[in-house]
Amino acid sequence: MPTSPSTGSVSRPFDLLVVDDDSGDVLLIEEALADRHISHRLHTAGDGIDALRFLRESDQRRPDLILLDLNMPRMNGREFLAEVKSDPDLRPIPIVVLSTSTIDEDVAASYALRANAYVTKPVDFDDFISTVQCIDNFYLGTVRLPGHS
Repeated sequence: MPTSPSTGSVSRPFDLLVVDDDSGDVLLIEEALADRHISHRLHTAGDGIDALRFLRESDQRRPDLILLDLNMPRMNGREFLAEVKSDPDLRPIPIVVLSTSTIDEDVAASYALRANAYVTKPVDFDDFISTVQCIDNFYLGTVRLPGHS
C-alpha cells in the first residue's frame, strides 16, 4: 500500500480522471505521473459525455481529481464543468482546467463555473511534465482530500 507523501501514513491509490481528446497530451500526463512516488489510477475520457458517463454510471471509485481540457468534441470542457459543479454529488471533486487557451474570457468563465484552478498547458515538453507534476504534488500531495488520511 502506498504512503502519503505529506504524512508518511498508509493511504489508498489516488484516482485521476483526465478529460482530454488529445491522446498526445494524455500520454504526456501519464508520463509525468509515472515519475511520481504516489500510486495513481488514471482514467481517461475523450469528451465531457464520456466523462459524465464514467462519473455517473461506472462502478469505479470517484476520482480524487479531474484534469479537464476545454476544447473537445460533443460536450466541451465548459459544458462538462457546468454539469459537474451543478450536481451536489459530483461538486466536491476538484477540477483543474488544463488548457492551451490563454484567453482571459476562458479563464474567467472557468472560474465562474467553479473550476478549482486554471493552468495553461505549456508547449515545451519539460515544462509540460513539470506543470503536471506540480498539479499532482499540490492536489494529491499537499491538499487533504476525502478518503485519504
